[in-house]
Amino acid sequence: MIESGIEVSEGLVRALLREQHPDLAELSIREVAGGWGNQMWRLGEELAVRMQRMDNSSDLQLKERRWLPLLASRLPLPIPTPVRDGAPSERFPKIWTVMTWVDGTPLDHGSITRTDHAADTLAAFLKALHAQAPADAPDASDFGAHPRDCTDGFEHFLQAVDLDHVGEDAIRAVWDDAVAAPQWEGPRVWVHGDLHPANVVVADGTLAGVVDFGALFAGDPAWDLAAAWLLLPAGGASRFFDRYAQADEAAVRRARGLAVMKSLFLMLMGQNGDRGLPGGKPEWGPAGRSALDRVLKGV
Repeated sequence: MIESGIEVSEGLVRALLREQHPDLAELSIREVAGGWGNQMWRLGEELAVRMQRMDNSSDLQLKERRWLPLLASRLPLPIPTPVRDGAPSERFPKIWTVMTWVDGTPLDHGSITRTDHAADTLAAFLKALHAQAPADAPDASDFGAHPRDCTDGFEHFLQAVDLDHVGEDAIRAVWDDAVAAPQWEGPRVWVHGDLHPANVVVADGTLAGVVDFGALFAGDPAWDLAAAWLLLPAGGASRFFDRYAQADEAAVRRARGLAVMKSLFLMLMGQNGDRGLPGGKPEWGPAGRSALDRVLKGV
């Protein structure tokens, strides 16, 4: 594949490793399908090389390098943690990072069949993650805003998506309720920020790991609570909120609106993929459609 005019291949990854981390350079290297902001290459059985792709700034990988080692030890699911830093060079002008490999199948290519177990697992993971963050933790940006500050994005997705049988009025009702909900007044807690089917992995019918913490911030946990509808099959959201047990009514209202917006985004990416447009993800369309159905039905 071509990134910034440079062909990123197994040969390039191996050459970078030989230059900067020669003790890892003879491990097997396999391209990992998918990826958006970053491209992944499996390195041996336990590692992966994460290379900047669509992300033009190094900030997201630098954020992961700094904070993920501190979070990993207290989270009940595996997350990728950095083990080696890769610096820009003449061969590749962006940063890259060697991370631990999180085993499992991305949910956009897999399924959850053990709904109760997955709901319990997601609740336990988010309860552990949503601890008060230190003062120098990254602030919210586009990820983390109150729904009312995301209205332009919501409108763009709504107008761009083929809704078929889904009524626009029902979608707007959930969104308007989220916009009207009070903002988060609690402490700044750690938030993954971008939980959707491509950013979690599954095994044995349940959640097995969480990946891609590039959106990590400290702020409103509603951005993660939306995952109750985005990730879990029908019936999972109710059990999730029972087990999570620390979301007030306003947080749930914000989370439902964010789940609608994220579902529309997934559907749009699916449409782009079906039409062969750059960056399209055809497998995301069905995931977004089913998530939208769940959140509108409240299941």
